[in-house]
Amino acid sequence: MKVPLQITFRHGERSGAAETRIRERAAKLDRLYEDIIAGRVVVDVPQLRHRKGRIFQVQVDITVPGRELVVNREPLLNHAHEDLTVAIDDAFDAMERQLKEHSQTLHGEVKQDVKPERGTVNLLRPEEGYGFIRTRDGRDVYFHRNSVLGGAFNHLSLGVEVRFSEEEGEKGPQASTVEMAG
Repeated sequence: MKVPLQITFRHGERSGAAETRIRERAAKLDRLYEDIIAGRVVVDVPQLRHRKGRIFQVQVDITVPGRELVVNREPLLNHAHEDLTVAIDDAFDAMERQLKEHSQTLHGEVKQDVKPERGTVNLLRPEEGYGFIRTRDGRDVYFHRNSVLGGAFNHLSLGVEVRFSEEEGEKGPQASTVEMAG
């Protein structure tokens, strides 16, 4: 980054471990996309809850030439974000996807008119925030809660038919833009 990374903690104490993790993930973004001008990360605990743990909200804001990319997830539905490291990693994973898409668009690599695939949810791990979709040809494709459109991850159940786009992930095929087919 050409401008030093800004990290802000709101409504909570500054955490050295969290700041280290944020800097590690920002450095990974910098390696992924070398034209990043500036970056800002805000860690917030927007509500005070008495019965359950705090849910962290992490916003990542990256400026690249001619564009600003922002990840600002609504954490209130995601109890996995009671763990600050999970919230940080989810936000940075989403930013990595945005940077890759932005880079592909700039280089004309974006696929046009790709029909979404269909499949059914055949494994769901809500507490870990992921699941698998069985495709019509019998393959299992991983998906993460952040890939489910409209925050509908908590509404999925086994056997539900979904539409999705498939891409190659670090550990094999993964689904993006998952939505219920009905």
